[in-house]
Amino acid sequence: MKIIQEIEDHIHDELKSGKKYIKCALKYKDENPKLGDMYYQLSMDTMLSVDKLHKMVVSIIEEYRLKNGEPPKEMLAVYNYLHDREIEKSKTIKNMQSMYK
Repeated sequence: MKIIQEIEDHIHDELKSGKKYIKCALKYKDENPKLGDMYYQLSMDTMLSVDKLHKMVVSIIEEYRLKNGEPPKEMLAVYNYLHDREIEKSKTIKNMQSMYK
């Protein structure tokens, strides 16, 4: 399904932004706490967006199952691959976020 790929692309973009923001937060944490806090919050916000987007993908897959049965193996393979990659990136960002506080 093309819509899943589109949402996965958005998730990828959000994760990239989240990592960029938390790196900036850590960079400015001591020298400019206000700026560091802003970047930290932006990073947290992007992770909320990632969660919302992921829930939508899961919902689309579940709706497909209800209407059509099991999704094509190729679609699930792509989803599983991207999902595993996103989990690793999310862990990295969350670890960096925990370093901030």
